[in-house]
Parts: sequence; C-alpha cells; structure tokens
Amino acid sequence: MTRRVKQYINGSWVESNASTYTPVINPATCEVLAECPDAPVSEVDQAVKAASAAFEDWRRIPVLSRAQYMFRLKTMLEERFEDIAALIVSENGKTRDEARGEVRRGIESVEFAASVPTIMRGYRLEDVSSGIDETAERQPLGVFAAITPFNFPMMVPLWFLPTAITTGNTFVLKPSPQTPLSTELLFELLDELDLPEGVVNLVNGGKDAAMAIMEHAEVVGVSFVGSTPVARIVYETCAKYGKRVQAQGGAKNYIAVLPDANMEASVANIMGSVYGCAGQRCLAGSVIVAVGEAYEPLKAELLKRASSLRVGYGLDESTQMGTVISSAAKERIHRMVDQGVQEGAQLLLDGRNIKVEGYEDGTFVGPTILDGVQPQMTVAREEIFGPVMSLMHVPDFETAIEVINKSHYGNAASLFTSSGKAAREFKYRVRAGNIGINVGVAAATASFPFGGQRDSFFGDLHGQGLDSIEFYTDKKILIERWL
Repeated sequence: MTRRVKQYINGSWVESNASTYTPVINPATCEVLAECPDAPVSEVDQAVKAASAAFEDWRRIPVLSRAQYMFRLKTMLEERFEDIAALIVSENGKTRDEARGEVRRGIESVEFAASVPTIMRGYRLEDVSSGIDETAERQPLGVFAAITPFNFPMMVPLWFLPTAITTGNTFVLKPSPQTPLSTELLFELLDELDLPEGVVNLVNGGKDAAMAIMEHAEVVGVSFVGSTPVARIVYETCAKYGKRVQAQGGAKNYIAVLPDANMEASVANIMGSVYGCAGQRCLAGSVIVAVGEAYEPLKAELLKRASSLRVGYGLDESTQMGTVISSAAKERIHRMVDQGVQEGAQLLLDGRNIKVEGYEDGTFVGPTILDGVQPQMTVAREEIFGPVMSLMHVPDFETAIEVINKSHYGNAASLFTSSGKAAREFKYRVRAGNIGINVGVAAATASFPFGGQRDSFFGDLHGQGLDSIEFYTDKKILIERWL
C-alpha cells in the first residue's frame, strides 16, 4: 500500500481523515512516492487552535532562548543536507545541484532568524515632553500561516517559519500537495528540536485547506507564493477577513543585453536564469531583449549553449536540467510554444519531443528558444513557467526599457552591460522589485526583502529581511511619566 503523508498537529504526527488524496509522483520516473491528504476544514481548525493555545506561553519564552532553536535547526539541516537535496530531486525533478542550492538558501533564512534578538529591538526617546519618555516595543501577534508552492518545497517554507516563530508567533504551514515530502522531512527535524507543543503545525491539503486558513478567525497573517491569479485571491480574501498578507505571484522577467556586454559571461548567466530548475521559478529569465548589434552574436551563442545542455534525471550528477513538475505542466508548456509559433515567433530550438534514455515516461521538456518574439505576443506577456526562452530584438536601450515596463508583472529584470551609466538608468527606471546588473537571477539574500512589484506581489511588506520583522510583529507605543 502506498504510504500516506501525515499531518503534524500540536506536537504529534496524526493520520488525516481526508476522503481524497493527491499522488506524489517522481516526475522523472513516474513512480508514486506517497499520497498527500486533502485535509478537511476540521483538521485546519485543529492546527490553528493548537497554534493559538501555544501562543501565550511561547511568546513569554525569552527571545534569546527562542533564537537558540534556530542555531540547533541550522545544525540539523546541515547534517541532513544531502538527504534533503535528494528528496527534493525525487519529488520536484530539479537537478541535484539545484536542490543543493535550494537547501543552502533555506539555511540562510534560518541563520537570519537566529539574528532576531538583534533586529527585533524597538526604539526609545526620552523627554518627548517635560518628564515624559516614549518607547516603541515590538511584540508578536499570534498565529501566522504560509501557503507554499511546489517549485521550492524546502526553501520557501523556510522564508517564513523560522522568523515567524523566533519573533514569538506560532505557525501553520500548508505546502503544495505535489511536493509535501520535503516539508514532511523539515517537520521531522522540527519535532526533534523539541519545540513546545503547538508552536509549529503542518496541514497538507488543497484549495479547501487554503481557504480555511485564510478565513480562520484565529489566523492573524498569511504568506503565499504561487501564481498571480491565486495570489490576487489570497490578497483579497485575507483583506476581507482583516489579516496581514504577503502574496507573491507570478512573473515575466526580462533580461536586456547591450552590445557592450561581455557576451560569453552574459550568456553563461542567462542560461542559468532561463533553464535553471527547468524554468520553474519566479525569478527565471523569460524574455531576452537583444539591443541593437548585440542580437546576432547573442542569438548564435544562446543557440549553441542551449543545444548542448544535458537533460536527464536530477540524481545523475552529470544532468544540467531536469524535468518539469508534471504531465499537465508539460502539456501547458507545449501549448504555449505552439501559440507562440501561431502568433509569428520562429522556433529556433524545439525541446518538446525530447526523450531521456531510461526515463522515457518522464515529464521532460528540453531547452526551447522562440526567436522573433514581439511585445504583443502571449509568450512575451504571460508566464510559461518552463524552459522556454523568448528572444526579442529592439533597436536601442530606450526601447528595451519601454518594452520591459509595459509588462504587467514586476518581479525581476536584469541588464548585461559594461556601461555604468546604462546600469544606473536601468535600475532607476525599470519597474521591477528585483534588479540584476550582470546578474541573471536577481535573488535577494535572506537579510534583504524579496521585492516583487505590480502583478507579481500583493501586499505591503515583502518576505525576508527587515520586512519580515515588520510583518511578524506590531509596535506598541509606551508613553511614560513618573511623578
């Protein structure tokens, strides 16, 4: 019998009473690894109530003591580093090195949470009036929750959970039902930490569980990462119920290349941006904008590099690109490539019929390049979330900025150039929250916020960095006079 993933509620692993389950499939081998429960609303309620009951005692534990749990968690993650990476490959399909990078980024977030005693401090001003002092003190708020995606099943939960609990809140996590095994392993480590019962809780499920979290009266804030249509629903729902919310949506990231760029180094960076994690990340480069005379040499080098990428099973160390997450994702990507061709793009490199020996049923999509893409085309406007590059040619730098700013997304944009003047103009004018200069993946480290804009983010305070401290705490103002 296929193993069923359990819930973690109030410090214990419990079987779900779900009536339906989602198969967890290795996208390379098509092996069913486990079944993920679609949690009923009652189980969400149990998890939230456990977190709510634990809050008052947890917030009274000194912040320095709460931070000690993070030092221990970092050690445990380091000790299980390769096990976690291999599990991510099995359920997600990315390469082993990409999975290692994900785990490393997750550990950075734990390290950031360990610094909460330093950065959570308030501030004070004496003699604001005669004999009166005023103080702002940060305090935790209660139960927070996160609804996280399949593409970074370990890293994204670690963006939120460590900082939330170290600031004194309690937590409920609902991961993607496509990749619940990484978070299951994370909670096995959290269980070994011997946190007080109810401080962290894991509920597996789909839409109903997500809605139950957002509508629950005892949840004070929700973090979400996923597609833009769902992010908008999360934002609106949480606002309706008076909750704090940070909802990170989809993206259509543009990379502009000027003629003065170092072409070899630029293409190496672009390849990692477009085809890393098979294009399944919100910071993936998607539209490459060749400016003026950069077009011909850039196109030739991109085609040469993309054609030579080794596609295969992620656990094979020689593999450079793995699978997409599912058959449904593969079919969607194929349809979008077809639509690009129908709208007038030229298929410079077609990765739709790729087969990997020994894994013929795997959900592989090879590196794909669409040339002659125009700004009005669907492939230039909408997220593909796969290993598809759209190559666009514009006459000058000014046109490149105009094209980028017409996108309704605003997650990331990058420029490759040797001109400091062009770089400053680009970062000053481009409307995106994460800007890369000669960097293909503009990913903020854990001490900086992840800064999506426009339809890539709904909310006021971003994930990570000092924004996360603001999100997970509120300021109480104390005005004192002693007679």
